[in-house]
Amino acid sequence: MAAYIIRRVFAAVLLLLVVSAVTFAIFFLVPRLGGQTTDSLAAQYVGKGADPAAIAAIKANLGLEDPLYLQYWHFIKAIVVGAEYNFGPNPSVCNAPCFGYSFKTHVEVWPEIVQRIPVTFSLAIGAAVIWVISGVAIGVLSALKRGSIFDRLTMGVALAGVSLPMFFTGLVSLALFSFHWTIWENLEFVPFSENPGQWAWNLILPWCTLAFLYSALYARLTRAGMLETMGEDYIRTARAKGLKERKVVVKHGLRAALTPLVTIFGMDFALLLGGAVITERVFSFQGMGAYAIQGVTKSDLPIVMGVTLVAAFFIVFCNLLVDLVYAAIDPRVRLS
Repeated sequence: MAAYIIRRVFAAVLLLLVVSAVTFAIFFLVPRLGGQTTDSLAAQYVGKGADPAAIAAIKANLGLEDPLYLQYWHFIKAIVVGAEYNFGPNPSVCNAPCFGYSFKTHVEVWPEIVQRIPVTFSLAIGAAVIWVISGVAIGVLSALKRGSIFDRLTMGVALAGVSLPMFFTGLVSLALFSFHWTIWENLEFVPFSENPGQWAWNLILPWCTLAFLYSALYARLTRAGMLETMGEDYIRTARAKGLKERKVVVKHGLRAALTPLVTIFGMDFALLLGGAVITERVFSFQGMGAYAIQGVTKSDLPIVMGVTLVAAFFIVFCNLLVDLVYAAIDPRVRLS
């Protein structure tokens, strides 16, 4: 088991390096191939009306004239140990992990990401709990009552949940519960440390709206897995041995049916941690998704790179956890 963990951790670190290299190439190599010069990149730091002397100083301080491999090394080094920039009379120290400074606001990117991570974490964790519990429960009941009115009704709702886009269901929920019935009039994010009750109350509507899409998908997948599993020979053997139906369903049927969902959950949760872009936009929450939109719309390169790499870290980390859970559940995975 220890050797398997070491291999997976090494592979995860290597994958993060590959992602960082590809991200760096997209933002620094591709524009050069398209005709962008170092002067135009440095001018974004200086702003409008930049004089040649200021542009030359920025190019020297950021090392924009260095070879790309050396710039990439400085980029990785800044993330690991930090960096020091000389934008004015006094040097600016960017502590690790350093993703640089915003082109527009000249504010360090990493503290802004840290400030917004609790919003995205709160959205992802609450919605994940709701969609896993509701989706799995509905899927199991639908499989056990196959062909019943409950099965047809829930699968019809699940089909609607999978088909309807998030921005549509989010706007409909806001129109109904915030403007028509005024149940949630003020949906500002309140930190958990300040007021746990208000934190949960203001997030109920975004949680349910976000979970509606995923719970519908999980219900359909759980139902399909349960229908396949409950027809296996070992299920009939368990029943023939006189085991209670609840034990047969939960211990033998559900456990096997949930195995594929572990991978899907790891990916879905990681993507949400990377930034629930549409949900944050609909409900006006200032999380990582909103920060990413800010960087894209304003062509703020350091913001986009910072959010991209943080999102990649969450995805790689969650997939690593999924691999370790698989290894704990099925020892055959450790040998593959």
